[in-house]
Amino acid sequence: MIDNPFVAHRSLLFTVAYEMLGSAADAEDVLQESWLRWADTDQSQVRDPRAYLVRIVTRQALNRLRSLSRSREEYVGEWLPEPVLTSPDVVEDIKLAESVSIAMLTVLETLGPTERAVFVLREVFDMPFGEIAEAVGKSAATVRQIARRAREHVAARRPRVRVSRSEQQAVVERFLIALRTGQLQDLMEILAPDVVLIADGGGLAQAVRVPIHGAKAVARLLARANQIRVATTVWLNGAPAGRIEIGAELAAVSLAVENGRITRIYVMRNPRKLTRLDEPAKLAR
Repeated sequence: MIDNPFVAHRSLLFTVAYEMLGSAADAEDVLQESWLRWADTDQSQVRDPRAYLVRIVTRQALNRLRSLSRSREEYVGEWLPEPVLTSPDVVEDIKLAESVSIAMLTVLETLGPTERAVFVLREVFDMPFGEIAEAVGKSAATVRQIARRAREHVAARRPRVRVSRSEQQAVVERFLIALRTGQLQDLMEILAPDVVLIADGGGLAQAVRVPIHGAKAVARLLARANQIRVATTVWLNGAPAGRIEIGAELAAVSLAVENGRITRIYVMRNPRKLTRLDEPAKLAR
């Protein structure tokens, strides 16, 4: 039995911070800061340790998100979330798997810090408005309004079609085979006409700096990829995805699939975001 509430709820706290920040590295920093604050707390006066700890983590994540806003504005090229390795059983919790997907985290990046915190705590973790209000320093009435606006914002941008695990995996495997062989026609068959490719090199690895639109343009770009040594299917952010070794460099590829075709391709090549692909992250709601 785990007596320390922070340790007992660590997976939940990491997930809250990661969904708010889109960065596992920043989420770990937030947990370190939150641990120090928890250690300085008179824990005998805390009636609900879980809610109290979520409140601490939320506040620290909000502080970190606001401090990161300028660096992300100055980021070289497109900014994508840091992918995390997950176990296949994460997909059994549909809400959790959807909330940590690269596609969803990319949508959450378009929210302001407080909107993002409110959306995550309400829509993903089902927290009462009163508890969210304490966490973000707003009234419950204001939080309700923020939650409604954030929900509408996300609904207008989130992927609308869920696909089965087997369908997602089949498409990922077809994509990786086509990528390895460089067959333009094979790629065209699995790309939606309006597919969009977004790549994140962070100025540290070669990557297109603006989104590429349309099946022909995306297929031509991908068909030119060379030096691919290994392309394997892995579980990233609750879904089948690709782990690709390009020469001596690593890339992670996440796909959004609709009606058997790829609608979004997210290519993460920034090496600073690819350091956690060997050990599964422990996520929980």
